[in-house]
Amino acid sequence: MNEITKQFIRENLNADVPTLALKKAPVGTDVSLALRQIGARQLLRKKVPEWSANENLLFPNHLPIEQCSSEATARYKANLLKGNTFIDLTGGLGIDTYYINQALALQNADYVEKSEALCDLARHNFAELGANVEVHNETAEDYLSHCAPADCIFIDPARRDLYGRKTVSIADCTPNVVELQDLLLQKANTVMVKLSPMLDISKALTELHSVKQVHVTAVANECKELVFILERGFSGQAELCCVNLQTTQHALRFALKEEQDCPLRLSERIGKYLYEPNAAVLKAGCFKLVCERFGVLKLHKNSHLYTSDTLVPDFPGRTFEVEGWALYNKKVRKELLDGVEKASVAVRNFPLSVDELRKTLKVGDGDAVYLFATTLEGERKVLVKTKKTAP
Repeated sequence: MNEITKQFIRENLNADVPTLALKKAPVGTDVSLALRQIGARQLLRKKVPEWSANENLLFPNHLPIEQCSSEATARYKANLLKGNTFIDLTGGLGIDTYYINQALALQNADYVEKSEALCDLARHNFAELGANVEVHNETAEDYLSHCAPADCIFIDPARRDLYGRKTVSIADCTPNVVELQDLLLQKANTVMVKLSPMLDISKALTELHSVKQVHVTAVANECKELVFILERGFSGQAELCCVNLQTTQHALRFALKEEQDCPLRLSERIGKYLYEPNAAVLKAGCFKLVCERFGVLKLHKNSHLYTSDTLVPDFPGRTFEVEGWALYNKKVRKELLDGVEKASVAVRNFPLSVDELRKTLKVGDGDAVYLFATTLEGERKVLVKTKKTAP
């Protein structure tokens, strides 16, 4: 990338790429390269800020960028591993390889990728970043068949089929980790498998063996990854770890049997505080155990909202102070929403959509008031007026 192209990129980092493509660029500018880099850096600005800010790095088209880990999730995964040697069998953009290599200060790190173009970019970027990583242009299956053992292996199977459609079953991903798991565990003591947040965790646990931990990872309350950690020789029950990164909330750890054996504790009313678990806790299906761990009561077996009269400061999710609640009927606006013109509206186990409820209540969008439409025990439909007290 020549200096003219670099300068063009610097000057247009915030430009609309389709509009920029119609404008004349300075002589000597590699326009197609520049447009791709500008578009990539805009996509990576929040996802991988350290890489986006490095003007010497080069990026491919949008699909590998869409599929890559964020800097936050890569750093989190890096802290789960230990050892001196590491193999990333599905290198892609190289985000996970880089941050795991940095965190472990590895003696040897291998990046494996079947795309020659991505391998070329990885060699360039790792060199620019000063990362000691060896790049191998092979399929995961081929490399695994002849590679030397390592302390850790990471694999992130592609979740799209030959036609570009997204898949959620492990067996439909490429490479097929279910078929490879025995060989993976022969080659490494620890195998980390990154899977789609759409995946059914219980089903995956029946398909994979030697699973010691499952990390359900959310970023800013959006579930991003399921990370299964397989350990050679492990035959116990997997621990689930729910974490919402970029918050001060601690991880919630439990075993599926704990949740299954836990009694359901329901409330007949709404207390002073209302709680909504974060996306990772909801994805992990930790619904009953939350009551036991945090001293709260569930509003309804299907509502996934909780209440208490005393504030629980470390609840793994959002906390709201209840200002009032009422049965949902024609009088609810007059009884509960006098003077409320705007509100943040959420529906949980309720027959109306957010848009339908807004139209019925005649409230616009705002965040000074938070309204929850939900169902209590006894199938009572209610509207709860709250204000936010915690992230």
